[in-house]
Amino acid sequence: MVNEVMFYLLGAMILTFSVLTVTTRRILRAAVYLLFVLISTAGLYFMLSYNFLAAVQLTVYAGGIVVLIIFSILLTSHLSERAVMAPLKQSLLSALATLAGATLTLMTILRFAFVPNAGVDPQLNITDVGNSLVSYNRDGYALPFEVISVLLLASMIGAIVVAKKERKLKE
Repeated sequence: MVNEVMFYLLGAMILTFSVLTVTTRRILRAAVYLLFVLISTAGLYFMLSYNFLAAVQLTVYAGGIVVLIIFSILLTSHLSERAVMAPLKQSLLSALATLAGATLTLMTILRFAFVPNAGVDPQLNITDVGNSLVSYNRDGYALPFEVISVLLLASMIGAIVVAKKERKLKE
């Protein structure tokens, strides 16, 4: 009973803060709402006893990514700035695209036959997963992770440079 209440509470928090993240006009508030979404998601992982995944969620996403986003916001804009409202046509097209994406996702989930332990090696343990994440071999994920991190860093630096140039042009 307590688990169900916690699940619904965390689910409601995720839904509420997700909607607030994309509907607020203040960009710093959007980043804070995103932080609450990520922390609530970590709460769900803790409920499922995925402690490692919850810790990664808190440290990498809630701790690192959101702080990076907040620093980028503070470096590139004023706190009193508000995001401009999208025109009605753009809002309707965005809502239509969102509805189409949600429909496609639900259709895919409902058509998939979920089979317990399908294609999973029963002897696989957390050590194998950890070695796979830091390995450069055929089944390793270290190189894609490093490429994505460099790409994200370059895009963040580019966004700051563009924002600084636009700010100088306005002054």
